[in-house]
Amino acid sequence: MAKTPQDASLPGAGLRALKVGCVPAEEAEELARQGFAVTAFDIAPAAVALARNRFPDSTVNYQTADLLNPPHRWRRAFDFVLESYALQALPASLRREAMTRIASFVKPGGTLLLLTRGRRAHEPIGSMPWPLTREELLWFGRLGLYEESFEEFVDDGPPRTRRFRVAYVMPAEAGAGSATASRP
Repeated sequence: MAKTPQDASLPGAGLRALKVGCVPAEEAEELARQGFAVTAFDIAPAAVALARNRFPDSTVNYQTADLLNPPHRWRRAFDFVLESYALQALPASLRREAMTRIASFVKPGGTLLLLTRGRRAHEPIGSMPWPLTREELLWFGRLGLYEESFEEFVDDGPPRTRRFRVAYVMPAEAGAGSATASRP
């Protein structure tokens, strides 16, 4: 599996993509280069302004929005959702709610690609950014997403950092109220 959207060579023509978080904007821009109609959002207006200023001729729709209170029109609206390193910036008390919102963006038949720092359940939580555990990620399955692939790798550093790359699929038969996962 690709480590980044740049490696993925995703066929995006005619499809909608959502990038959770605007900084850095390269990931959203790469999705646009691959043909996706991209919306990228951040809760920080300064992050949105930075992305717009870095890419003034961009086709990406950069927006200020709150992950925990997103626009209703985003529900089940995206063929591809990229969440890279935003969940790890949230305290554990907010992660399930954030994961629920992220899962709600994926339309039936769509894909969620998650990139995050990872840790084993027995390892210390550490400081921000707080790595996620494999067990925490099981929540996406309870939200109707099928785990298509899971990869754990370690950056060469320094410091050496464990990361998870997970691809989820929302089954095509999933309706707006789907709560269970099944293989597509």
